[in-house]
Amino acid sequence: MLRIFLAVTTMALTGWAGTTGSAEAAPAPAVTPTPTLSPSPTPTCPPALPLGVSVTAVTTTSVTLSYSILFRPPCGYDPPMTVSLFASREDAQQWQAPVAQAVTGPERNGTVTIDQLTPDTEYWYRFSDAEGRRDPYLIGPARTAPLVACRATATIDSRWGTGFVATVTVRSTGTQALDGWRVSWRWTGDERIQTVWRGVAETAGADVTVRNAPYNGTLAPGGATTFGLLVTTSAVPDGLTLACGR
Repeated sequence: MLRIFLAVTTMALTGWAGTTGSAEAAPAPAVTPTPTLSPSPTPTCPPALPLGVSVTAVTTTSVTLSYSILFRPPCGYDPPMTVSLFASREDAQQWQAPVAQAVTGPERNGTVTIDQLTPDTEYWYRFSDAEGRRDPYLIGPARTAPLVACRATATIDSRWGTGFVATVTVRSTGTQALDGWRVSWRWTGDERIQTVWRGVAETAGADVTVRNAPYNGTLAPGGATTFGLLVTTSAVPDGLTLACGR
């Protein structure tokens, strides 16, 4: 009996010890790996200018540009934009020594005027945004209007069914002597100049410019000179609308 009791006790103790060892050896919880973040893809911008600009008006001291912002960042810009004017194309290409600046409004399509400029002077414009990003594409010229130094009027001396003769009077209106003048206009029909005297004519389609001859280009303040035209046409106009400048 004693042997049987000892055997049963030994088996019970062995089973209890095995159960306790199994609890202490329980496996540790699994560790979730940290995901690797992929870099954001670089957007592919369309092969087009993000900005459109044109010169829409000039005065003797100002230039007005119309602009259209075609794309938003990262391929384009957000207004307002800064317009910089440079004295030469070389300065504009290198973004050095701007002579005037103006800031556009909040519109993506609008106009901006840069003033306090010099009459009859060519400038070159560039655009940049509020973040300081410079547009690498657009660079263009804009010229202020010349001071009105003269006035030109035309008188049709004679006319017939296929043409007319006219005399144009050029008068200096400035306070200083006029050194050289040009008179320009546009034909409204099929007019063609056959002969010019006391002037030198240049034509480009319907646009005509007559410059002074070598001997009548200098006019004292208030002084005047004339030149004449022989013109062929199928319909003689009532008059000519002329512009005069240096």
